Amino acid sequence: MDTEPAPPPFRKLLLALALLPLTSLLGGCDWVVLNPLGDVARQQADLVVISTWLMLLIIVPVMALTVFFAWKYRAANDAPDYDPEWSHSTQLELVIWSAPLLIIIALGAVTWVGTHLLDPYRTIGRIDQARDVPASAKPLEVQVVALNWKWLFIYPEQQIATVNELVVPVDRPLRFRISSSAVMNSFYAPALAGQIYAMPGMETKLHAVLNKAGQYEGFSANYSGAGFSHMHFALRGVDEANFARWAQDVRKGAGNLDRAAYLNLEKPSEKEPVRHYASVAPDLFDAVVNLCVRPGKMCMSQMMALDARGGMGNAGRWNLAALSYDKFGREEVNTVLPGMLTEADQVFIKAYCADNRPMTAPGMEVKAPVSTATLRGAGLVWPGASPAAAPGTTKFAIATPNSAS
Repeated sequence: MDTEPAPPPFRKLLLALALLPLTSLLGGCDWVVLNPLGDVARQQADLVVISTWLMLLIIVPVMALTVFFAWKYRAANDAPDYDPEWSHSTQLELVIWSAPLLIIIALGAVTWVGTHLLDPYRTIGRIDQARDVPASAKPLEVQVVALNWKWLFIYPEQQIATVNELVVPVDRPLRFRISSSAVMNSFYAPALAGQIYAMPGMETKLHAVLNKAGQYEGFSANYSGAGFSHMHFALRGVDEANFARWAQDVRKGAGNLDRAAYLNLEKPSEKEPVRHYASVAPDLFDAVVNLCVRPGKMCMSQMMALDARGGMGNAGRWNLAALSYDKFGREEVNTVLPGMLTEADQVFIKAYCADNRPMTAPGMEVKAPVSTATLRGAGLVWPGASPAAAPGTTKFAIATPNSAS
């Protein structure tokens, strides 16, 4: 049976070269991850690039040597430089093991330093590479709630809220408090900083800064159901004057985001248009985190405070029902079986749960250093034993330069 001859190798090469111009289409892609407009995201991009180059120091030589040995010891080579008795080379072993070890040490150092410097809970210490954060600078706080399938942004200082639009002033530190209404989600604005998970019943934080005015995009980076692909929001960077003007215009508009309006807003919906609220109910975000927006629901903070004091005995069995946060048609379902509690118990617990004001946990931010100068070790004083320490105990206090020996 006759078969067609295989095409010459150069024809395959020409075909590959003919397809090469198609890579020019990649020029239309958005490189925002590697070229962001926020200082935190810029440092993260640098960390990615540095780590990639360090890994390529191993990957490229290995791939090159693979091709070299395949060519050198090919079957068509009539006189290969091959020693069948060879089994060991100390010099080669040193190269093979020391090079990857040094790369791993370098990667570990870069990762350790970068992880601490770019901790999302850590307040930022600089506006950009050339400017530190002024001591008088006040971060703008934005409370973020991931809803199905839209984003809610609450500005507590301005007492306004928006849906699917985040407007921030440039060159001002930003402090995000992030939570979710229903399922785990992810808040991600590539131009601003890395992604942070949003989880119901929890609060995560992100500190960042945007260095250039413009229009950007944010989205959910974690699958959360049918409307996930439409869960985008507009990120706008403006100067301080325009931000103040925008906030004032929103306050002059309509819409009050009280608890009833929030309960209606959190119902699942897709492709929600940008929406503004001229006022916001006090402590709404804390109520979202504590799962007690709906009246009569016991806040998690209240329940934990009761448990810390020893609980409420048999009456505490009502807590589960009072904390239940079923949604989407099951809000009013009573999860307590008939006969579980006496009428007196129910009256007592309902009275306690009537005050469902959430309690806020203290913040977990890591403060940025006062000085960003490089720590070199010279002139640092060592801790010395305090002379006021009680017998049998050792207390330490920072020694002054005069007392340091």
